Amino acid sequence: MRDSRPQLLDILFDDASSTEQSPLRIVQQRAAALLNLNRAVKGLLPAPMQPWCRVGNYRQGVLVLEIANASWMMRLRYEQPALLSALRAQILPSLSSIDIRINPSLMAKMENASQIAVKNKAIASESMPVRHLSAQSAEGLRGLASRSPEKLRKALERLAELAGEGAKTTSRNKS
Repeated sequence: MRDSRPQLLDILFDDASSTEQSPLRIVQQRAAALLNLNRAVKGLLPAPMQPWCRVGNYRQGVLVLEIANASWMMRLRYEQPALLSALRAQILPSLSSIDIRINPSLMAKMENASQIAVKNKAIASESMPVRHLSAQSAEGLRGLASRSPEKLRKALERLAELAGEGAKTTSRNKS
């Protein structure tokens, strides 16, 4: 049975410096083992599912996987038999089953990451130079429009009207 009584931090740190199997070292080894297992499981999952799933725990032959929502959980259930056999063959021969649990905090983390990516993309697009259509190019487009069929002529004339205007002040006069 596990000793779950509170302990002083001084005792934990003293034990960490004096012995190999201190409580902090055991926690560190367990965390490292779970991280390695998480990497292995993500390597066996399909690419679209990888960001939405992680290893929660492994105890008594049961691997606990956390998944972002019920939709991804159903997809993971389809992959579960193949994942179970691959893990038994490669990493965990004592694995008896996989328990899947929904953890909404994974969804929140992915939404935050996607919002950050959108903001970064917006910042990058603001720094791009604005392209302008010169008056000479507009005249060339108008000359080409005069020799083109009706539908193409209208499109070329609208494009030629943009000469000298900023990118934000586009006018689309449909005549």
